Amino acid sequence: MNIASFSRNRRREAGAAGRGDAILNVLPLPVLLIDSDNQVAEANSAAESFFEMSRPTLQRYGLADLLPFGSPVVNLVDEARRRGGSMNEYRVDIGTPRIGSERIVDVFVAPAGDSESQVVLMLQERTIAEKIDRQLTHRGAVRSISALGSMLAHEIKNPLSGIRGAAQLLEMSATDEDRKLTSLICDETDRIVKLVDRFEDFADGRPVEREPVNIHAVLEHVKRLAASGFARNVRFIETYDPSLPPVMGNRDQLIQVFLNLVKNAAEAIGPDAVDGEIELTTAFRPGVRITVPGSRERVSLPLEFCVRDNGPGVPDDLVRHLFDPFVTTKQSGSGLGLALVAKIVGDHGGVIECDSLPRRTTFRVLMPMHVARDGRA
Repeated sequence: MNIASFSRNRRREAGAAGRGDAILNVLPLPVLLIDSDNQVAEANSAAESFFEMSRPTLQRYGLADLLPFGSPVVNLVDEARRRGGSMNEYRVDIGTPRIGSERIVDVFVAPAGDSESQVVLMLQERTIAEKIDRQLTHRGAVRSISALGSMLAHEIKNPLSGIRGAAQLLEMSATDEDRKLTSLICDETDRIVKLVDRFEDFADGRPVEREPVNIHAVLEHVKRLAASGFARNVRFIETYDPSLPPVMGNRDQLIQVFLNLVKNAAEAIGPDAVDGEIELTTAFRPGVRITVPGSRERVSLPLEFCVRDNGPGVPDDLVRHLFDPFVTTKQSGSGLGLALVAKIVGDHGGVIECDSLPRRTTFRVLMPMHVARDGRA
């Protein structure tokens, strides 16, 4: 073979390798190439996001370092290498403090082409689908209290106004000691009215005007409101994707969503914390699609907006029910704030979930992007 032919062959091989890397990086599923020593030889972009490490960093780790102690994935890789065939395992928990306490995945392992020692490991996370199922349950719970909200507004607020008026009349002729009781009646009726008003937010089924909204402008507005009030003692970190397309939504409602999430984060951190941090992030995450209930249409949710805090975290027994009505971690909370957030996000065609660890609680909102009438994103 002459030098020219050798050069052409090398360029052809390099081009094929480049195309192979490009294909792997387009895949939304984490893919790792594991060598004979169970070290990470290669990783695609999805694997970098999944393990929250860059490709060069992943290549310094062994498979056992990335997974919990005694993980069946290591045995599955060894078995696939020994048999020289594909192996699968379903619903495997590979959660670690680094990537999250509960990461349920389906595992697919296969020999890497002609190599007898290298294997390809692919992970398919199940929690996304399960979180979306839970989100649909949250929406059902919200719908179930919508009718209750309408009934409460009509049947309770009218008698309450009468009770409050009677207490005010009694107060005019009451002694100082009795005025404490009439004042207590007025305060408690006001508190009940506020609670009923929160129910009315669920019952409001009127269509909302929507338009393309710059989510960064929404988050900046929320940050200014929070920093000048309830989150004065908290440091804000912004990690934004400046090329993010707009979201089709209602600006006021989106402000309500993120103001509620930031307020919860600030309250979780507490007023006495000296290192309190709230991180606001935006990113484009292709690959997440859900089926719209009642149709076969699959909707893409590529826009990811996160509110992350370094508070103590949410108790494990509450995480799955956090968006249900009347579920709260606050002693004086009504448990309707996050339920209303879930309703608004659901009305916008999105989903919201919470991943909680001590000093790393993340509320993640996934939403569709604005699509013009001519079909352009």
